[in-house]
Amino acid sequence: MSPNPVEPLNETVEEVISVSSFLPVSLQFWAVLLAGAVFAAILAFVFSAIARRTLRRIGVDEADVKATRLPFFGLITSIVAKSAFAFFYHNRDWYNPWQFVILIILVMFLTWFIIKLVRVIEAGMISRFEAKFGPGRRLAKVQTQVGLMRRVLIAVLCILAVAAVLLTIEQVRALGAGLLASAGLASVVVGLAVQSTLANVFAGLQVAFTDSIRVDDTVVVEGERGTVEEITLSYVVVLLLDGRRMILPSTYFTTTPFENWSRRSTEISGNVALQLKLNAPIDYLRQRTTELLESSDLWDGRDNELLVTDAQNGLQTVAIYLSARNAGDLWGLRNMIREKLLGELLESYPECLPDPRIVPTTPA
Repeated sequence: MSPNPVEPLNETVEEVISVSSFLPVSLQFWAVLLAGAVFAAILAFVFSAIARRTLRRIGVDEADVKATRLPFFGLITSIVAKSAFAFFYHNRDWYNPWQFVILIILVMFLTWFIIKLVRVIEAGMISRFEAKFGPGRRLAKVQTQVGLMRRVLIAVLCILAVAAVLLTIEQVRALGAGLLASAGLASVVVGLAVQSTLANVFAGLQVAFTDSIRVDDTVVVEGERGTVEEITLSYVVVLLLDGRRMILPSTYFTTTPFENWSRRSTEISGNVALQLKLNAPIDYLRQRTTELLESSDLWDGRDNELLVTDAQNGLQTVAIYLSARNAGDLWGLRNMIREKLLGELLESYPECLPDPRIVPTTPA
């Protein structure tokens, strides 16, 4: 028979009891519990201080380390409470129900503590990668994949925690044998019930590890342009230009065509189209466009070309092709060029602009 896992803690409890033997028996349990809580608090602060100093060197935020204090304190206190309860009240009729409650609390704090440790490890990995390679596409890829793996691990930990609690119940263990006998039918029923959910989960893994999209990518979905803000196991959050957030299932990005403007690099090209009369000063516009682009920090120096792409009905289409480091810079650059050129044409060459549309007014 395997040894009882609480025996070492029982020895500690006995030492505490020997010190507090002058207390009534009814108060000794609470004395042990209070001493364990104080010990857990001291241990949590000491470990937190050591971890903060150690992990600060690799760029881990102190807030992530401090977040482990409470679950660590609860974990140690729960272990002490479970051992003390088993020592003092193991022969009472109500021992088993309350021992089960304490076990649930212990498993809850243990799972919470491991989840916080996973977050600290994630922050440390990203910080070290950023310090080594700097911000960029490779960092975005690591953030996307590590973040998704963290969510998978947290889901697995929660399932294991629930299973660990349930398996301590003898009736549940006995029921498990019967469930295994009908696993074939149950798997079919469950598979049909959660088909769409599982499809989104696997699609989320595919999206993260095939590198089709990453966090901070600029994408066009459902006719809207935005930035990928978050990638989870089952959905993707896209932050649109006007501040709205479009939430799409992960299967959308594996079954529906979409535009990714920054998959290989964030550099992007675009154009500005102007409708002008045939007497527009093309050479002046070409020279002035170059001057404006060279004076702007938004231009990345790649594309700069002005062409007349169409002419009909007494008007010509002047297209200005330009480029920028990312979609946001391109948006600002296009607006600046359009505004400056139209303003200068209106001031110096008003005769080359199309006649304003006459809107008839209705008498009051």
